[in-house]
Amino acid sequence: MTSVAIVTGASSGIGAATARRLAAEGFHVLAAARRAERLTDLVAEITAAGGQATAVTCDITSDESVARLAEAAAQAPGPVTLLVNNAGGARGLDPVESGSVADWQWMYDVNVLGTLRVTQALLPALEASGSGTIVVVSSTAGLTVYEGGGGYTAAKHAQTAIAGTLRLELCGRPLRVIEIDPGMVKTDEFGLVRFEGDAERAAAVYAGVPGPLVAEDVADCIAWCATRPEHVNVDRLVVRPRAQAAQHKVHRVS
Repeated sequence: MTSVAIVTGASSGIGAATARRLAAEGFHVLAAARRAERLTDLVAEITAAGGQATAVTCDITSDESVARLAEAAAQAPGPVTLLVNNAGGARGLDPVESGSVADWQWMYDVNVLGTLRVTQALLPALEASGSGTIVVVSSTAGLTVYEGGGGYTAAKHAQTAIAGTLRLELCGRPLRVIEIDPGMVKTDEFGLVRFEGDAERAAAVYAGVPGPLVAEDVADCIAWCATRPEHVNVDRLVVRPRAQAAQHKVHRVS
């Protein structure tokens, strides 16, 4: 039977690229996100390319919505062997002393509690498959902090903690936990969400950077990790563009 992969945040960016890539790898993809129209277009694209996918409208900040995702997984045409917790995001670039509590709350709800909800809901199906893989798409922001990034780095550090804790707790069961930590990735929406639609400010983050990562680069990493033999666990994969030596060290050209 065809293995089923579930990808959250699949309506754009890394999530959409991952859905396409996993479908090309032979998975039936349940593409989950809030924006139904985008999911419909994505599924049509995947199907036209010869892949298999199903759209599932899901808000990972809602217990009821995540429960419906689990119900959709139970009706999928094969065992659920892969969950990619990709949904997340950043808001603001304010120092801790003046940061918006609402922005911090949103980042924690989406990045941390969203990962918790979805993982809890899908864990039984993943284990029942006999060889389940949980991917947590965190960030290099989950490994180090930077000025103005307190809320986002706090949320991503928490995601990293979830991945590490899960790996310990699930040891001995037919499940593996993989953490993917991208650095600078240029996507259509990440910066726009962070800066409340300010396209100029979003573009400035990547100004002069030769060859930032794109969504397909991260999708490639996710697919490679997820398709290793089942006894192989890639605990953590950190991926940055060559121009980014560290969070604070980025080569730019004028």
